[in-house]
Amino acid sequence: MSAFKDHFSASSAAYAAFRPTYPDALVDALAAIAPGRDLALDVGCGTGQLSTRLARVFSRVIATDASAEQIARAAPHAQVTYRVAPAEATGVAAGSVDLVVAAQAAHWFDLPAFYAEARRAARPGAAVALVAYGIMDLPEDAEAGLVFARFYHDVAGPYWPPERAHVEAGYATLPFPFPGIAPPPLAIEARLPLAGLLGYVDTWSALKGLRAAHGEAPLARFREALADAWGDPEAEKLVRWPLALRLGRIA
Repeated sequence: MSAFKDHFSASSAAYAAFRPTYPDALVDALAAIAPGRDLALDVGCGTGQLSTRLARVFSRVIATDASAEQIARAAPHAQVTYRVAPAEATGVAAGSVDLVVAAQAAHWFDLPAFYAEARRAARPGAAVALVAYGIMDLPEDAEAGLVFARFYHDVAGPYWPPERAHVEAGYATLPFPFPGIAPPPLAIEARLPLAGLLGYVDTWSALKGLRAAHGEAPLARFREALADAWGDPEAEKLVRWPLALRLGRIA
């Protein structure tokens, strides 16, 4: 089993506050392919962005993450049980789970070990889903979108961990040894003020390396340029993250 690559514990508070929330349409799509709605397993759950949403349609949700700090910041919910556990050894009962899902997390896993754990935990016919949200854009503000894109690709780009390439490829580059199910076209959309977007950027795994190499100056320049393009900082602008799904069934 590979060592846990902890890119997010230090920014768990920001992660909980600023990472985007998954849409109801995603939850409905996941529930539609599950053989039942008793128990969902959300692996690499972070601070519970998807876990609490799954509780709308599943009677119980077990949400696991290898980071104790992430779990400590997770959003409480009566139907969600949080556990500190790696993706490859969740501790759930064998043959008990209707849905195994990993959202914005599978690219960090030891995938063969995770898939073995998913098979162990799954009831017959259970669904398995890998979910990723890609590079966000600002579809209603071309100028601010260009400032963001330049920072993402040109400034932060060299400092993204190599696993980020799988997200940019929509997880098409990850092995997925299950009979596939065609996914619906989905996206996360939100209206954010300037502070909300900057808060999201501050959760990026690329920033640790960027800061180590260049200090705060590149971030300060980006914040200034984005503020100039944004205008009124309280104005809420449409932000869109395309969703990529790998959906399958565990025999």
